[in-house]
Amino acid sequence: VQLQASGGGLVQPGGSLRLSCAASGLTFGNYVIAWFRQAPGTEREGVSCISDNGFRKLYSDSVKGRFTISRDNRKNTAYLQMNSLKPADTAVYYCATRRIWWPSLPSARDMDYWGNGTQVTVSS
Repeated sequence: VQLQASGGGLVQPGGSLRLSCAASGLTFGNYVIAWFRQAPGTEREGVSCISDNGFRKLYSDSVKGRFTISRDNRKNTAYLQMNSLKPADTAVYYCATRRIWWPSLPSARDMDYWGNGTQVTVSS
């Protein structure tokens, strides 16, 4: 199983970025996808997750109303649209996957497979 995250970069406060997570080696439509982030000196935190069929979505309080998670099972790809970015959103962002949906954001230890990280820096 491989997950490839991309789309990070440097953006000014208030700006937007869209992250992508391309998956291979699994039946993508059978898996929950989650986005995590980790800033230096902090634990990896769950940001958002989406069910296998895309109907259920969860967000952390810190990003609710600003970030939108989505997926295209035909393309084996998940997305994280990030709007109204703040300096506090600066972190390395990771996508991860697992089979089981739970009605709460997963913790890092709950995930089965991880992608590489993509750096998001919000700064003027």
